[in-house]
Amino acid sequence: MKNIAILGCGGMGGGHAAAIASGTGNAIWAGVPGQKEGKLQPTDTDIGPLLSLAGICDIDPARVAWARERGYRVYDTYQDILDDPAVDIVLIATPNHLHKEEAISAMRSGKHVLCEKPVMMDSHELEEVLAVSAETGKVFYPRQNRRWDKDYIIAKKIFEDGTLGKVFNIECRVQGSRGIPGDWRAKKEFGGGMMLDWGVHLLDRLLVMVPEKVTRVFCDLTHVLNDEVDDGFKMHLTFESGLTAVLEVGTCHFSTLPLWFLAGSQGTAVIDNWDCTGRVTRLHSWEDKDARPILAGAGLTKTMAPRGDSSVETLPLPEVNFDNNELYVNLVDAIDGKAPQIVTGEHALRVMRLMEAAVRSAGTHAVVEFEPSLSV
Repeated sequence: MKNIAILGCGGMGGGHAAAIASGTGNAIWAGVPGQKEGKLQPTDTDIGPLLSLAGICDIDPARVAWARERGYRVYDTYQDILDDPAVDIVLIATPNHLHKEEAISAMRSGKHVLCEKPVMMDSHELEEVLAVSAETGKVFYPRQNRRWDKDYIIAKKIFEDGTLGKVFNIECRVQGSRGIPGDWRAKKEFGGGMMLDWGVHLLDRLLVMVPEKVTRVFCDLTHVLNDEVDDGFKMHLTFESGLTAVLEVGTCHFSTLPLWFLAGSQGTAVIDNWDCTGRVTRLHSWEDKDARPILAGAGLTKTMAPRGDSSVETLPLPEVNFDNNELYVNLVDAIDGKAPQIVTGEHALRVMRLMEAAVRSAGTHAVVEFEPSLSV
């Protein structure tokens, strides 16, 4: 059993507190100030025997009151957490610009660290933190939890199983219509912007799915509603095999494109949304006996005519198994030396460097040749 204390009890930190205190890992939005009641779908793993909530620390009186109402211990200061010998792990869920010093202080105080994303403001900060992790022997674990999203696991399975033949393009889009949250995420000094908020997730997952080096990056950042930080972006990546990927995040989209679109030599897959509706269309034969020209606008086309049932079949998306609590379990196993980290600091460093390349591309309006030594 590991005792974990949470620094920052807002939407993310408060969610962790409720999840860990319940022992289920599911009560993510259990009345956290500013959030609605709710929970994630059930998981198979009980984290009760693995993690115990030592307490929380926050500067917001409303969050402190929320924690006390639920019987959680409240530490007055972060130093109180660091001085508590019963605390094994510090979970950092504060604004991004604070992560570096908080992580270093924790590890130098003998604590392991689970850090919310993006773990640092830039790659140089992360290099410093990983050096302290190596120096102290303490685990630094980036919380890239969206590797366990059902939509991603489905897309990864389709890619790895060869369902579509040789995949030549992957597109993933997260599009909303509420702008950047009206808190520190809209401020550059605090590490705001959608590249750091959502781009880190999309890149992390893509680099795990495609085990190749990235050779070229092109990116446009958008500033529809916010001039200080990006409120969205569109990124185009090229891998060493020639496979391309498009990643897009938007906060001013009132109708959305599919969450995933994968195109291969023998088929296409679409995942519409987080409910994971969608389909796989797989090729039987390039020969289509039913091919007929269609009226397309002001002219005819046979090239763009849809295929008939004689040459393609439509299949449901594959079933997948996943456990939202695997990250918590792996954290404890990594600390105990029972298993390697699933999400490593080194992988987070690759993601951070790739985001920096994307920002350079946006600033110069040019393709950035990505150094192989800095990619996956």
